[in-house]
Amino acid sequence: MKNSKRNFDIEAATWDEEPIRVQLAKDLFRAISEEIVLTPTMDALDFGCGTGLVTIQLSERVGHVTGVDSSQGMLDVLEHKIQSYPIKNITPRRVDLDCGDVLDGLYDLVVSTMTLHHIREVMPLLEQFARVLKPGGHLCIADLDPEHGEFHGNNEGVFHLGFERCGLRDLLARAAFVDISDRSAAAVVKPDASGKMKTFAVFLVTGRRAQ
Repeated sequence: MKNSKRNFDIEAATWDEEPIRVQLAKDLFRAISEEIVLTPTMDALDFGCGTGLVTIQLSERVGHVTGVDSSQGMLDVLEHKIQSYPIKNITPRRVDLDCGDVLDGLYDLVVSTMTLHHIREVMPLLEQFARVLKPGGHLCIADLDPEHGEFHGNNEGVFHLGFERCGLRDLLARAAFVDISDRSAAAVVKPDASGKMKTFAVFLVTGRRAQ
């Protein structure tokens, strides 16, 4: 498994051209909306927002969304969407944990979809999520169940080949989250490295910052 940082800037321009990726974002937003009551008064953070496939759906249900990503190329695509539609309640923000950046602000909801496996040290990030959530605020993390490195093909920038749900629940508990639960959220059917079609399971883990 290659651990060097993946250059998402190069992929940004064509990111949304992959139908599987677009459908996954729809499935994950549906799962989030089934678990969390989304309201127009909510201030949300989408960590690892990419081109905004989940961010834009979220913006239609909450008051404001801050879309955070380490890739300026991805954020440029999101900014273009914001200006084109136009969308008034999304703020893109570049945050690169590898450069020492930290999350700021205070939010009712933090979501992160298909990003955690690209984070080398998970626990410090969960602690940051807890710090920027208001008391009683919700966290939603969607990512892969354990797999054998076949989901991406090229595992550059992949630090975790999926997650055991129980292990991630334990980490959330250590980060002072309560009411932690998990569910299956989506299934991605795509070719593995040999070209054989394979189904990859994606979960959603939710938790709430204690009051």
